[in-house]
Amino acid sequence: MAFFTYKARDGMGKMVTGLVEAPSSQVAARLLREKALFVISLKETKQRFTLRGAFTRFKRVGFGDVVNFTRQLATMVVAGLSLPDAIAILRTQTTNPAFASTLADIEHQVIGGGNLADSLAKYPSIFPPIYTALIRAGESSGTFDQVLTRLAETLEAQQEFRSKVRGAMIYPVIIVIGMIGVVIVMMTVVVPKLTDLYKDFGISLPASTQFLIITSHVFVRFWWLMIMILFGGIWLFRKWQKTSIGELAVDSFVLRLPLFGELQKKIILVDFTRTLAMLIASGIHILDGLHILQDSLGNVLFRNAMSEISKKVEKGFPMGATFAQYDVFPPIVSQMMKVGEETGKLDETLLKLSKYFETESDHLVKGLTTAIEPIIMVVLGVGVGFIVISVITPIYNLTSQFK
Repeated sequence: MAFFTYKARDGMGKMVTGLVEAPSSQVAARLLREKALFVISLKETKQRFTLRGAFTRFKRVGFGDVVNFTRQLATMVVAGLSLPDAIAILRTQTTNPAFASTLADIEHQVIGGGNLADSLAKYPSIFPPIYTALIRAGESSGTFDQVLTRLAETLEAQQEFRSKVRGAMIYPVIIVIGMIGVVIVMMTVVVPKLTDLYKDFGISLPASTQFLIITSHVFVRFWWLMIMILFGGIWLFRKWQKTSIGELAVDSFVLRLPLFGELQKKIILVDFTRTLAMLIASGIHILDGLHILQDSLGNVLFRNAMSEISKKVEKGFPMGATFAQYDVFPPIVSQMMKVGEETGKLDETLLKLSKYFETESDHLVKGLTTAIEPIIMVVLGVGVGFIVISVITPIYNLTSQFK
């Protein structure tokens, strides 16, 4: 995207100057003419530095931005508004400057004669390959409005489901953060003062109190080292996790966790079945849909299974029997796929299956929340009890000496 300085005259004959952003000078001139300006000169210039531009570089486009954009674009297209006009309106309405910049680029490409799918493909971090493939299928089949509406409904369902999962995790996360804050205050403020008191009286300290004092000393004197070790460990772990061995080990461990592992599996299955149903209903070939889905799955075990399944389906093996060969997919997946293949309604069957997994996930979320609360309370009680005993025991011994 380039910037052009221009001189032009408006409808009243008044000279105006300014800056316009466009992929080419022809598009820039067209944009100015649409504003009822008569272009006198147009020169490309370097991008101006502005606080908003600097802020835009660090601003991220969230999933909610994409969901709102898709729903509003579908509504406008169904209502008969042209695609460039719809994108222009959404660009001015969005409150995210980074997304507004992205939409401006997409708008200019569409005005310049490009199709929407190719324009979206330039931003894979915002619009994933599944999104782009669906838009391309809608444009090529002449069912763009229907595909866009179906895509909006699917994204809204995904957003609602993710919100439920995040909402259920808020309480445990707040409790854990509170526990960490209390421990830091105790180790850096309370225990050092008690340590000075114990030294003044010269009393013998039990093992638990000595351990607490040593831990407090480490917190106070070597906090910088602890922070370095923490961030260094996280950096090394993430680097190792990106390797094939690390990714396999971490993803396998996550799926084996009690309750949480099963919940993670159900979340992946919800997205997988719902998205595959949408791809098939939009006219995308089942084999292409499997290839597209392979990279979007959030677990390497599922991705490896999908890679092998795609190869077998390509050779002519039925999907239901093929999915039954992999343990990461529960038996109900292969059974329902067999039903869908036999009835010719695989998309509807997958949609029902996604609703089933979503219901199961809701139950698991409630169970996980119910199980986490007593665990947190037990851990909190043990920790507080240990600190109380370690602090009070020396004081009790001291009062006993006075008697």
